[in-house]
Amino acid sequence: MYKRIVLIFLLLSFLIIPVHSASAQEAGGIIYIVQSGDTLSSIASRFKISVNDLMTANNISDPNMLAEGQELSIPGYEGVNGAVDTEVIGLGDNLRRISRRDQVDTTLLIKINHLISPSELYLSADFIVPQQNSTKKLTAVTAPAPGESLLEFAARHNSDPWTLSSLNNLSGTWDMLPGDVLYSNNVTNEQTSNGLPSAFVSASIPTLPFKQGGTVEIVINTIPGATLSGSLAERQLAFFQVEDGAQVALQGIYGLITPGLYPLSLTANLPDGTTQTFEQLAIVQSGNYPTDPLLPVAADTINPTTNDDETKLLTQLTAPITQTKYWNSQFTNPSPDFPGCHPSYFGNRRNYISTNTNETYHSIHAGLDFCGQVGTPIVSAADGMVVFTGLLTIHGNTTIIDHGWGIYTVYCHQSQIGVATGQQVKAGDLIGLVGETGRVTGPHLHFEVWANGIQVDPLDWLSRPYP
Repeated sequence: MYKRIVLIFLLLSFLIIPVHSASAQEAGGIIYIVQSGDTLSSIASRFKISVNDLMTANNISDPNMLAEGQELSIPGYEGVNGAVDTEVIGLGDNLRRISRRDQVDTTLLIKINHLISPSELYLSADFIVPQQNSTKKLTAVTAPAPGESLLEFAARHNSDPWTLSSLNNLSGTWDMLPGDVLYSNNVTNEQTSNGLPSAFVSASIPTLPFKQGGTVEIVINTIPGATLSGSLAERQLAFFQVEDGAQVALQGIYGLITPGLYPLSLTANLPDGTTQTFEQLAIVQSGNYPTDPLLPVAADTINPTTNDDETKLLTQLTAPITQTKYWNSQFTNPSPDFPGCHPSYFGNRRNYISTNTNETYHSIHAGLDFCGQVGTPIVSAADGMVVFTGLLTIHGNTTIIDHGWGIYTVYCHQSQIGVATGQQVKAGDLIGLVGETGRVTGPHLHFEVWANGIQVDPLDWLSRPYP
């Protein structure tokens, strides 16, 4: 069945259907109207063309001379005319649903997006759609219940089967797929659907697009009694209840993961023992991290076995998931004396060399460094429970704080630790002093944030509240 669908998809991609727009046809080719915040680079990337080709097609000599409302001719779309917009593929979107929602033929969508595979419709991808000023986008309604006819479904949604057949491009009143989400021009708010299985009342991901070292936030409202599970890039998600009834997962993305497409899977476990599962591909983008200068350090700190053992220890210490969420606001800067001074950032590629053997070691910088002098105060970034204090070969004097929901912070290279294991702390509490213990080239605070077993960019947590 899947091979048949892909074959039809490929055959349709060779069809040409024009967009009916008088102004665009006069200009020839497809036209994009510049929006606020657009740049030539972002527009070229969206349409998968080069900036030079875009400039040549529009006789642009200065890439900075771009005005909101300006019409740009987009090369590479011979045989297709009309003005277009771009949308972003969201949760639950697929070609069939976009075609129905925007009332645009699927063959045209395939043509103008140069699609050759359904896998290209991944989460957060840019998608080109024709401008249709006279056509209102439709709203999705829930899928027909098992065994429900289109006539019964239409009556339940104040419509008729012939209108629904036309709007949803059905061959007839019998032409429905199991679980098919239909669209209507006569929908109340109570009837609307997000294109996900019926157990998912609403779903959003505020942190799109995903990136190396990023923290993914997934917020889902379900029908009463449903619990959630899932995975992203083969990491199991952990969901927690928030005050408004939604369930939230916070998942880190490994800083060295290969950029590309990864599966996002969400499962609603219903009170009657049944489940509803939704899957969609999502792209993980490069963090574009630079490489730090060669760093001379002590030989014992770049021993591969020592590094592996210490990483395993920190992974074990940050693995337990506490159901209580201790923090209640944006994380506090852990270095109040040097809030914006960072000798090195998260994700930087590191090259170390032994000061006496010339051996080298390569790794990723898994935290955010703060400037400091020996004795500079270190404070807790958020409320939590101290779960580890001690001297480590690489990280030096280290404190680990559990903030609940799988979120931990780690404070390294201290000259003095000011808290004990099992102690509760509040955001801003003094927990230690900056030092130069462990693998260092001078005194500083190395600060890490772990999200469900993965080290993530601390700047994200210092810049916005989660969730």
